[in-house]
Amino acid sequence: MGNGAKAAQKRERNAKDNKVAKSQLKTNIKAMDIQCQICRSTFLKTTRAPQLNEHAANKHSKSIAECFPGYEPPAGK
Repeated sequence: MGNGAKAAQKRERNAKDNKVAKSQLKTNIKAMDIQCQICRSTFLKTTRAPQLNEHAANKHSKSIAECFPGYEPPAGK
């Protein structure tokens, strides 16, 4: 076996170990469940009420109930 064969084998072994990093962009886009009914801006499902309240007050001068009628705070804390 020459050095060329060794190099090819090493490349082959390393190719098995290399894993391609996966992007989470598509997952994040799918997780945008909360939508403002006035401007149709979308928010991640993990967005909390204070952030939504800030959007409603600053962008539209309205309440959360008017902008996000179906929003229910997550159970837990």
